[in-house]
Amino acid sequence: MVDATGSKYPDGDDEELPNQPEKADDDIRAAWNLRPRSLAEYIGQPEVVERLHIGVSAARARGDAIDHILFHGPPGLGKTTLAHIIAVEMVTNITHTSGPALERPADIVGILSNLAAGDVLFIDEIHRLNHSVEEYLYSAMEDFKVDFVAGKGAYAKTIPFPLKHFTLIGATTRAGLLSAPLRDRFGITCHLDFYADDELTLVIKRSATLLKVNIDEESAREIAGRSRGTPRIANRLLRRVRDYAQVKADSNIDLELAKHALAQEGVDSAGLDRLDRQYLTTILQNYDGGPVGVEAIAATLNEDSSILVDVVEPFLLKMGFVIRSSSGRKITDLARDHLGFPPTGGQVRLL
Repeated sequence: MVDATGSKYPDGDDEELPNQPEKADDDIRAAWNLRPRSLAEYIGQPEVVERLHIGVSAARARGDAIDHILFHGPPGLGKTTLAHIIAVEMVTNITHTSGPALERPADIVGILSNLAAGDVLFIDEIHRLNHSVEEYLYSAMEDFKVDFVAGKGAYAKTIPFPLKHFTLIGATTRAGLLSAPLRDRFGITCHLDFYADDELTLVIKRSATLLKVNIDEESAREIAGRSRGTPRIANRLLRRVRDYAQVKADSNIDLELAKHALAQEGVDSAGLDRLDRQYLTTILQNYDGGPVGVEAIAATLNEDSSILVDVVEPFLLKMGFVIRSSSGRKITDLARDHLGFPPTGGQVRLL
């Protein structure tokens, strides 16, 4: 299996997921090792998993490539994991790249021409594709060919270059930024939603088993409740709690230890981290609770607005802490209560 640069990944190693980078730091290697390797192992997103199982089963029965797939939803919910699982289930290779890495048409044409029949091309952040690159994907996805223009002026002619029947899997956190022609060429579109605490508890217990960590039900549920509905965050917090337990205790994780470790990480009982709390308190204290535009908030926090829109706001919106309208962002009484502020119009309660 290869990435966009042509580098080889280990294949068939029981200790590593296929396509894991050889030189990865401990956290990245641990994250890959914790990823499920099949649809049967995948926890959560039952409707998406069922649709993919049907698509994979039907394609394999026909001996054909599965239709093009678009995954969209907040970061950390399993879009990349599912793309790699599909390649494993289809018993084929996967080429992994990202939208910003494909700057010129020659970049995408080079990758497409090297794909074998049935191979998977995974493009992360597909909404950030250059427009000229995107246009080459239209005919590649629909007709499995790309057209080269040879010559200039009156002597110019179009030369079609046939491609093998491949599967394009796109992943995006901003589905609305995809152009309609590109979005319409995906045969399967799957939205990944935040996980429930029960599902995250199962994810944490599975990961703890793989990490050889002893954790009880209460501790797993405590970590799940602070994981923002996101498996990636749940696994990251589990690794930090494991480190804390290794240094401060006998490596066994109980409820009290988990609470201390999570507090040290700056993650509160609702799963809010430092940036979340800064975002909310900035709107409360600097803009009287809103409404205020995201660019103004980003400038005050000295953060990129895309970080606020893609990473911070989805969970706060889900929790009901923020209202997003055409006039700007506004804090709700739920957020005021969580942060120790009185309801609208009251006096600030000192913490």
